[in-house]
Amino acid sequence: LFPLFLRQDWGLIRMLYRIEDLIKSYGAREVLNLKNLSLEGGRIHGLIGPNGAGKTTFLEILAFLLPPTSGEIWYQEERVDFSSVRLSRLRKKVVLVQQHPILFTTSVFNNVVFPMRIRGKTQAERVSAVDELLGLVGMEAFRKAGAHRLSGGETQRVAIAQALACSPEVVLLDEPTASVDVENQIIIERIIRDINREKGISVVFTTHDIIQASRLAHEIVYLFDGRIAESIHENIFSGHIVSGPDGQKYCKLQNNLRFPVITERSGHVRIAINPHAIDIRKDSLNGAGEDNLRGRLIQLTQELDHVRALINVGVPLSVLIPKERARDQELYVGEEVRLDFPPESIELF
Repeated sequence: LFPLFLRQDWGLIRMLYRIEDLIKSYGAREVLNLKNLSLEGGRIHGLIGPNGAGKTTFLEILAFLLPPTSGEIWYQEERVDFSSVRLSRLRKKVVLVQQHPILFTTSVFNNVVFPMRIRGKTQAERVSAVDELLGLVGMEAFRKAGAHRLSGGETQRVAIAQALACSPEVVLLDEPTASVDVENQIIIERIIRDINREKGISVVFTTHDIIQASRLAHEIVYLFDGRIAESIHENIFSGHIVSGPDGQKYCKLQNNLRFPVITERSGHVRIAINPHAIDIRKDSLNGAGEDNLRGRLIQLTQELDHVRALINVGVPLSVLIPKERARDQELYVGEEVRLDFPPESIELF
């Protein structure tokens, strides 16, 4: 059992999920292969990866809707037995909101109240809870509106309210802002924070957007080909190859940003800059040369044993710094820093 552990910055923490040697296969095709993974309770966890990485499958397993082919999963102190009649009890504690949720063709109110009806809540309890939840997701004015007439972002917000009506301990969100406009994206991100901060609900969400994950998540997990991966394929930009007077080649981005590269290619390319390989400094800002540039530090986020720094260099750039080094450098949001880019930090594809 894995009930509690002590961490310096959080005190006593309850383990939410623990995964060991989990495999999910469909015939000969292996979709997930997770050796060891732990997710803490009371936190927001971001799950990042390209299409086909296994993110949605993993959420369905965390929601106890899909059994793994092999391996073990614990929820809090309890080993999950997908063949047990007790599984329905666990399913009441965790709710999954799909990327494209489908609502009943009735009013917004009836959609949100439905989970409470089947759980035997009284009329007074239902009405009070619906008002609170629609207020939380900013949909009070749509109380009597037909759910089938809502926009994609509005549908997503009602689906989150409907999920919260189940009184869950965990909310799982599959690409919650992938198909919504900017206004609804901002609102949904605020809702995710409020769910966690105000209601104490653990949240796991999937996204392709590393910047969004950095804004929202306490912890980030990267999936690639169904496996946990290092966060190397980040800072992806489009540009074209140019040569300097000395023959050094650069990838030129928007705003005349240039990054040194080692390549025989020419023309249009895409690059990925390894966030672990970028060197961040506060000294010698006046000495920025061809292989480095200045930027302003706009965000710092704890991520496992690293600190993620988000730096505006004309485009947002993520840098992962070991915690000890970040502490020694005394980095602060708003200050100017220098970034060094060794050519081997940049991959062209």
